[in-house]
Amino acid sequence: MTPRRTRLLVIGAGAAGYTAAIYAARANLRPILVTGPQPGGQLTTTSLVENFPGFALAIEEPWLMQQVEAQAANVGAEIVNDAIVEVSLGERPFLCRSRRGDIFAAEASVVATGASARWLGHEPPVLHGRGISGCATCDGVFFCKQDVAVIGGGNTAMEEAL
Repeated sequence: MTPRRTRLLVIGAGAAGYTAAIYAARANLRPILVTGPQPGGQLTTTSLVENFPGFALAIEEPWLMQQVEAQAANVGAEIVNDAIVEVSLGERPFLCRSRRGDIFAAEASVVATGASARWLGHEPPVLHGRGISGCATCDGVFFCKQDVAVIGGGNTAMEEAL
């Protein structure tokens, strides 16, 4: 299979990945962005977003990330709905294989795969972002002056809750 060549391959389609693709496209790098398993990133785990710059009122997450994706495409980024499963960084161009078997040859790559909450596994997923939060920094304001339970190891969970 002939590799698809690009000057820049962006791996991940959260806010950081789309932003990288937007700036790269505006710089005429003709980037390819491979979305990964969760297009929209962690923003897809909440229903309302109140801390995104430029919006005075809360906005709905699906709409926000649809707009960011459309902006990336409109300025020239190619969006590929797939996931990168193997990367070879030994020499340039970097070779990246997708879940579907496509090979991308990139002179440079931005890895914006983000993070994800580690859920207990017993809570109803319908409550994620609607009473059960995986990001106190993002959602803490919704629980001000309420009793909360903090579940997590190390200092991170407690620091975010405080």
